[in-house]
Amino acid sequence: MIRPAGCPIPSHQRISRRDLLRIGTLAPLTWGATRAADARPTGDAPALPGFGKAERCILLYLWGSPGQQETLDPKPDAPLEVRGEFQSIDSALPGVRVGEILPRIARLLDRVTILRSLTHDQPIHGTAFALSGVPTTDLNLEGNLRDPRHWPFIGSVVEYLADRNDPSPSPVPRNFGLPFPVGSRRRAKPGALGGFLGSAYDTIWSEFAADGTRELLRDAGAPDVLPKLVRDPFAGIRPTDRLESIATDQTFSLDRLAGRSSLLDQLEVASPALARQQARTAFDRYRTLARSMLTNGKLRAALDVQQEPTPVRDRYGMTLFGQSCLAARRLLEAGGKFVTVCWDEYGLVNTGWDTHVHMRSRLKDELGPGFDMAFSSLLTDLSDRGLLDTTAIAVISEHGRTPFVQNVTEGGRDHWARAYSALLAGGPFAQGRVVGRTDPIAGDVVDTPFSPKDVITTLLYALGINPQWEIHDRSGRPYQIGGTGRVRNELFR
Repeated sequence: MIRPAGCPIPSHQRISRRDLLRIGTLAPLTWGATRAADARPTGDAPALPGFGKAERCILLYLWGSPGQQETLDPKPDAPLEVRGEFQSIDSALPGVRVGEILPRIARLLDRVTILRSLTHDQPIHGTAFALSGVPTTDLNLEGNLRDPRHWPFIGSVVEYLADRNDPSPSPVPRNFGLPFPVGSRRRAKPGALGGFLGSAYDTIWSEFAADGTRELLRDAGAPDVLPKLVRDPFAGIRPTDRLESIATDQTFSLDRLAGRSSLLDQLEVASPALARQQARTAFDRYRTLARSMLTNGKLRAALDVQQEPTPVRDRYGMTLFGQSCLAARRLLEAGGKFVTVCWDEYGLVNTGWDTHVHMRSRLKDELGPGFDMAFSSLLTDLSDRGLLDTTAIAVISEHGRTPFVQNVTEGGRDHWARAYSALLAGGPFAQGRVVGRTDPIAGDVVDTPFSPKDVITTLLYALGINPQWEIHDRSGRPYQIGGTGRVRNELFR
């Protein structure tokens, strides 16, 4: 979301046209110091085959974390208390099984890489840890959007470097997120922010204002929090419900925009603070972005999934996640560079993919079908349109789930970071490959361990970014873009 530091607008609220134009006057005061030093090489990129093979990326973030046992790393020979109530099914890869809640993905497994050996030691909802190069995390970091220790989100790095090479406005923002700012429907979360690059490189988000079509009982699983009914749009929306580029303001007109733009031009000339080139750079960038979002029809058109044929929309699933994945494909076609789709929590704790309780019904009726339809349709759609070979797709979360099912209503699994899974496809990534292995209860990695930092670094490498390049924070301290992560050749063709 475009918000200057110090602007009195809570981060969970929608941005309006008035907010966008206010940016023009606040930018010199709040963003003058956010421009970090240009990236510079500190070493050659590793000589691996995947460098620069992706021109763009779609990141699918499943907040709350799927259980590896019910999805990509089932253990059919384990005891019931480990494997759970769901069965596993054959896939397009001989001898490789996935959870029965993913039948469409099972048929496409020969087009993707399954990574079964992600591991780390922080079993918390580490959004920043999952989405950036920050080397470690804790509850304080994950609870503070502007903790100075935050590293930039991977999409922010992509946008920052693209902006250094070509500062002219893109048809759509280079770092765009769907369906609404992460955490904005329950609790704000870090992760998709500019970090030490400054708030100038925070992700720009769409908005979605409608309620879901299904009223579902949500249970926090805690005696002091009463269950409540929630209309969760990730479980279903109407075909007419719209993703918006910014909050709708029916009183706004192009004449008003022209008048305010003229005022901003006059303020630029009048303000001595704008004489400093560094401040001018930040000011100009945000003024251009604000005007572009208001006047450029490409962003609005890309988000208008109602223009797609009904059968295409139905294949993705009439859910908020499914239609957001469809919009992500349209954004790429409109010139997008890095698009994030977050399946977020909604309304109450233990929503999203955080299945501490009611795991059985949620996986069977909501989570499994919603993800299965959206991801399989995105994969085949990009392939049919000739975009898959130049588009990287990554499906990640912050951790996995416990090896043993908890004795709670409809079963549940708690947080577990020692072993979990991810999916990668498109661009340079291998087709029909399984990387890594866990023990018989999917509790520990026994072969080819991966850090989540390795996934971030490998994605940057696939996008043609040398992870050994150096960028500086606002105090001039140098950081390698890839942080502690390593480019992992096991994922490439």
